[in-house]
Amino acid sequence: MKKVFKFSVVSIAVSFFAAHQASAANTWTEARSDAMGGTGVAAGSYGSGVLINPALLAKAKPDDGITVILPSIGAQISDKDNLRDKIDDVSDDINRYRSSLDDINLFDLFNPTSSGYKQVSSAAGDLASQLESLKGKTASGKAGGGIAVSIPNDTLSVAFVAKANARARVSSYIDQGDIDMLRAVEKTPATILGVDPDNLKSKGFGRAAIVSDYGVALARQFDISGVPVSVGITPKLQKTWLYNYTVSIYNFNSDDINSSRYRNDDTGFNVDAGLAADFSENWTVGLTGQNLFSRDIDTKEVDGVRDTYQISPVVTAGVAWHTSLVTLTADGDLTETKGFKSEENSQYVGVGAEVTPLSWLAVRAGYRADVKNNDSNVFTAGVGFAPFNTVHVDLMGLYGEDETWGAGAQLSVAF
Repeated sequence: MKKVFKFSVVSIAVSFFAAHQASAANTWTEARSDAMGGTGVAAGSYGSGVLINPALLAKAKPDDGITVILPSIGAQISDKDNLRDKIDDVSDDINRYRSSLDDINLFDLFNPTSSGYKQVSSAAGDLASQLESLKGKTASGKAGGGIAVSIPNDTLSVAFVAKANARARVSSYIDQGDIDMLRAVEKTPATILGVDPDNLKSKGFGRAAIVSDYGVALARQFDISGVPVSVGITPKLQKTWLYNYTVSIYNFNSDDINSSRYRNDDTGFNVDAGLAADFSENWTVGLTGQNLFSRDIDTKEVDGVRDTYQISPVVTAGVAWHTSLVTLTADGDLTETKGFKSEENSQYVGVGAEVTPLSWLAVRAGYRADVKNNDSNVFTAGVGFAPFNTVHVDLMGLYGEDETWGAGAQLSVAF
């Protein structure tokens, strides 16, 4: 199951860039909460809330039975500059440039009217323009998935959980010397006699991380001065795969990012924990901590370049007001979400709403923002279907700044 789960997430992630900034903004993917602005710390349901806040596992109603999620998946991409295709297209430009050099003779290099002179000049200029268009550009992708089997009990509720999140980022380092050299060749092709085209220094980078968790969640509800308080904890085995794709930009191919040549892995132990309290029939507050043990994992060194992926505690507080018809919820991170040290951190807040006009239909919407302004702010929406209150199908989508798109789906069955 571990291998199947890992590679199902890898396939989602690699289809964008190899795995950016997971799931949604969080370390979980849960279609209902993702449709409501990525919220759910206080508003998550019993059956799927264990993916978000293990304390919600203890909030099962008397008629709730075993619930199985098979699976919850989601993905997001941000690429306003179409960077992935542009970097891949550089190889076409460099091949055209090299071909023009192979085809030219010494006489043509000094003859501005010759076709060879014009071909070299044009190819050098096009390649220089392509490099200039890549300066400062990045693209990112996220993906996530989860499965869970939740078993309610008055004494101690238990759930078996497997989840993964993946993130990737593609960027480039453009050496101004490359551009200057190519502009000189564009102006005077004979300049190439003193230049080795294989010495161009610009590089393409692909960073990706896949973190998968396999754990057992335990939760129980207590009565504290008349307030029902649920407490949950998820000890888990944590497996991490890191990808450090660092190559000359002239040889960059995004399909190679997941090659074992650039990959290393690490296995460790971690813990999620959470609280949820019902202060009245309609108000719930929650607090969850994901990955309470910090871990820094180095990538494989490639071409003299190494990065470090940071797994650190992410603490999120939430509040929800709910009736049988409407749920309003808000979540906010109390800590930053870290990733590769070469990237900027993020810190998210979200608001969401759910309307249930029919017992089998729910309509959801929300908004999520990064208060650090390092990730795209997005609008979210989704629907949920629950025929016979046994099979639950949840769908979500998001759209935001920087041509950010995303979608997710979840299937769960209650017994």
